[in-house]
Amino acid sequence: MYGSLREFIDKLESAGELIRIGTPVSSICEIAEITDRVAKSEGGGKALLFEHTDRDFPVVTNMMGSERRMAMALGVERLEEITQLIESLVRQATSPKDSLGDKLRMVPLLGEVAKWFPRKLKRRGACQQVVLTGEEASLDRLPILQSRALDGGRFVTLPMVNTIDPDTGVRNVGMYRMQVLDAHTTGMHWHRHKTGARHAEAYKRRGERMPVAVAIGGDPVYAYSATAPMPDNLDEYLLAGMLRHRPVRLVKCITNDIYVPEDCDFVIEGYVEPHEEPVIEGDFGDHTGFFSLTDLYPRFHVTAITHRRDAIYPATVVGIPPQEDAYISQATERIFLAPIRLVMQPEIVDMTMPVAGTSHNIALLSIGTRYAGQPVKVAQGMWSAGQMMFNKYLVLTPADTALRDKAQVARLIRNCDPKRAIIRGEGIYDVLDHATERCGYGGKIALDLTEVCAEGSRTPHISAEVALPDGVEHSTALLDEWSAWILFADNDAEVDVEQLARTNGVQCNCIALFDKRAQHLTGEELLWLAAANTEPSRDVRLSSDGNTAIVDARPKRPGKEGNPARFPNVVVSDEQTIALVDARWAEYGLGERIESPSVRYGKLLLSDKAEW
Repeated sequence: MYGSLREFIDKLESAGELIRIGTPVSSICEIAEITDRVAKSEGGGKALLFEHTDRDFPVVTNMMGSERRMAMALGVERLEEITQLIESLVRQATSPKDSLGDKLRMVPLLGEVAKWFPRKLKRRGACQQVVLTGEEASLDRLPILQSRALDGGRFVTLPMVNTIDPDTGVRNVGMYRMQVLDAHTTGMHWHRHKTGARHAEAYKRRGERMPVAVAIGGDPVYAYSATAPMPDNLDEYLLAGMLRHRPVRLVKCITNDIYVPEDCDFVIEGYVEPHEEPVIEGDFGDHTGFFSLTDLYPRFHVTAITHRRDAIYPATVVGIPPQEDAYISQATERIFLAPIRLVMQPEIVDMTMPVAGTSHNIALLSIGTRYAGQPVKVAQGMWSAGQMMFNKYLVLTPADTALRDKAQVARLIRNCDPKRAIIRGEGIYDVLDHATERCGYGGKIALDLTEVCAEGSRTPHISAEVALPDGVEHSTALLDEWSAWILFADNDAEVDVEQLARTNGVQCNCIALFDKRAQHLTGEELLWLAAANTEPSRDVRLSSDGNTAIVDARPKRPGKEGNPARFPNVVVSDEQTIALVDARWAEYGLGERIESPSVRYGKLLLSDKAEW
């Protein structure tokens, strides 16, 4: 267990995984733009420590932004070590206990688990070396980042929000972004599906003020645990203790009765008044790669800020993938595969969530099948399981599929029969999904490839001479490998995709129609855009002969029947910030200048605002 965030940073530096930036930098857009460039470089780049900011504290970003740093944050050489630990524990806990001997053999396991439960200390912690209350407890003291010029303001992006269920006393630690509204209040962005929102409803029913404590920094395992898809009523600090093989030590806050990790860098104490009118929160350039637009959320009131004397402020920068959150999601899929496989869906052999799917949009599973309809059962089960209920596109492959081998998956997709493979459903969406007409609810598709022969003979075809109407362009870059023909047209253009396919002798499993602004994107980037911009029940249909899936991946104009009421722009930096960082690049000591990703993705903008 790392004794502090600073200790973890020192470990990163000694491993060659961190760069110190000594020149003064601004927390308003500059730090985020630098981080975005580095995070999108090969392998996730390096962690960045900004030693001199426009506030009293240094800032660290991208600290878990590579597979190696993510493993280091969790204290292992390889993430598979944690997978093996979890699988062993789950197998022991769920195996039949028929005899007294079997039950007695559980005693050491129970004793080991008991060692991981958090411990309450009767003293103050390092996180309380400096205590600020009243007017001194000002958020203006902290280098809270504004990442993009179009953001609604500064946002705390790695908060560990501690709340207590008033009916059961069970703690929850969630990661809900917090927009600074003024020196003493923030928004509290917990979605209706999240445990924090459920706790708030319980306080509202009781007519009581809701205490909240926001921990920031400390051992990085805390931040990871706050993002993990833990079952309701299981303490995230128990997960942190298990990952560290030591209990998390907690201290009581100064102005409320909530306990937080004693070694954190900052603690922001306060409350939410459940009967208070919600406040406008947003816009915010989110991990989906699009802005999440203004909406109403609770107001959080600060009663105290405590911190270490040598505190470092950690922040994450999100946006168009890949970013740091992709590596956090990668850890989650490996750590939680064992419980999903052994307890919920024993058919599952492996699971991965591609970066292009931004956690929820795309998931691939390899499964064993023994009877008809088993893939349907798995799809329905996964769409009902914890945070997997937010999944939009699910790909089911044979048990022996190497899911991270793109060529192998591509062969399966290329040789499938769409009319037989597509399983449709509907259900819950992440509130951040912008493609649905009804917020938080929409269609889903599972692609059943479990009976597809990877060495089949469905060969894509297109005429040598392609005839397209004015205003329509095409690409065959994905045709041979993925059996996908890509078209580009204006957003409002009426395009008869089937007629174009017949005219040009196109035979393939998928035809995807994109906005012309996307012509410069790679296949991976087009996948991200298509998954984000589509709602399967509206935007994915079969051709009249059933042989081809036709996908309209263009932005959806607000106000048109069946479309969302609002449609966001992609997340990019403004030209002024890009120019500033370009001009100062040599000062940062980061080597050869990395071009801003926003120059590339800015071509996708639909307007000069956060929404269309």
